[in-house]
Amino acid sequence: MRDRWPAVLVLALAGAGTGGAAACGDPIERPPVAVAGATLQVASERSPSRSLAQSRRTAIVDAVGRVGSAVVSINVTSRRRVQRSPYDLFFVPQLRERIVRSNGTGFLIRADGVIITNQHVVGGAESIVVTLSDGTDADAELVGEDPITDIAVLKITGSNLPVAPVGRSTDLMIGEWVVALGNPYGYLLGNAEPTVTAGVVSATGRNILPSGDQPGLYLDMIQTDAAINPGNSGGPLSNALGEVVGVNSSIFTSSGGSIGLGFAIPVERALRVAQQLLQDGVVRRAWTGLEVAGADAIREWKTQGGVSVTSVAPGGPAARAGVRAGDVMVEANGRRLRNYLDWEAVKLDLLVGDSIAVKIGPERPTDRVVITADLPTVTAERVTVLRDLQLITVDPAIQSERGLQSAEGALIVRISDAVSRATGLREGDAILGIDRTRVRSAAQVGEVLNALRPRQQFRLYFERSGRVTFTDLVFR
Repeated sequence: MRDRWPAVLVLALAGAGTGGAAACGDPIERPPVAVAGATLQVASERSPSRSLAQSRRTAIVDAVGRVGSAVVSINVTSRRRVQRSPYDLFFVPQLRERIVRSNGTGFLIRADGVIITNQHVVGGAESIVVTLSDGTDADAELVGEDPITDIAVLKITGSNLPVAPVGRSTDLMIGEWVVALGNPYGYLLGNAEPTVTAGVVSATGRNILPSGDQPGLYLDMIQTDAAINPGNSGGPLSNALGEVVGVNSSIFTSSGGSIGLGFAIPVERALRVAQQLLQDGVVRRAWTGLEVAGADAIREWKTQGGVSVTSVAPGGPAARAGVRAGDVMVEANGRRLRNYLDWEAVKLDLLVGDSIAVKIGPERPTDRVVITADLPTVTAERVTVLRDLQLITVDPAIQSERGLQSAEGALIVRISDAVSRATGLREGDAILGIDRTRVRSAAQVGEVLNALRPRQQFRLYFERSGRVTFTDLVFR
């Protein structure tokens, strides 16, 4: 905008100085206006020139016109447990909870009411209400969610609903205009029309280091300085043609508000995940059967020129391709591997059965082709315990897939919200022992629990994020 103002001022001044109709238009006769019994004559004014009026309708305005009607506000109601004391981890019938209301944004990708948003917007939701751009409210069904990519799909009842045009993120140019649409602070702004912020593409292919309990992998992200604020999550990032190129998801901030460092998930990834969620309800992750050195190996990345393979699952895809522990991968599917996030980015967009062309060097320069397979946790036999707990037995393949320290135990692959709140256990925890009994299989957990007496207290040991801890519970 700083470059445009001088041009506008020059046109206005030129018209005033010359009286030329070409710059300011022909005089318009104004009728008298009555004010409190008196008649005032409005001075003749010159209307803005047609070129000036047209200059207000920029590419940004047209882009918003194409996308804006497909943007929706998402209002979520969920429950969060309020921990009163360490005894809340016991199986007790009364648990203090509070109702939490939050909001986010989404956009329609199908005229029958299919909506894309961020998973962190709707995670743990008890109810979801979607507000369309015309103010209409609709109850939404959560079709599926994927915490790894931070994408979720909602469905509302409807037909002939406005759909957001979809573009490509692969040909974005650094510095080109983009528009972020969303509903910051939701209902607090008083209506359902989306807020529009404009900026440029600051960078592409950004990989963001995980922090805290962040489950999502924010890889190959689009960076923009268009303001993204609380409530914008899940909204579209559009190019100047009015085509969605990304899903607004996160910001770097020291204040809680935008400081010009916003990030969007590439639209191709969002649509691929959405298609799998619509088709299967879950995302089938591709398994490579190898692990690489993580964030603590930053010096190795620079000296070795690639990422080192730390372990290879026996009989897994990498082992079958001839990849060995200690190999340094320098390239995968034509992508330079500068660090482990580059490798994670390659894996994130793979489908089961896809191949990865891997270049290994410099100690053992060779080319390998890894054919991906289903995750071992998908194909493993599942054991249901106490109706609300699904377990699988840890073996070398599952240990490699989940990066577990323990070579045996029972991995939790599904747990109801009620049991999770009551016990503190989560999906992904590996149960290692119950009291003095070491757990070696999923079936063994059921046998031990079934042998407990009512109201008997027991100690359960489990691994989470590489650390072994325990919790004391009471069997009911």
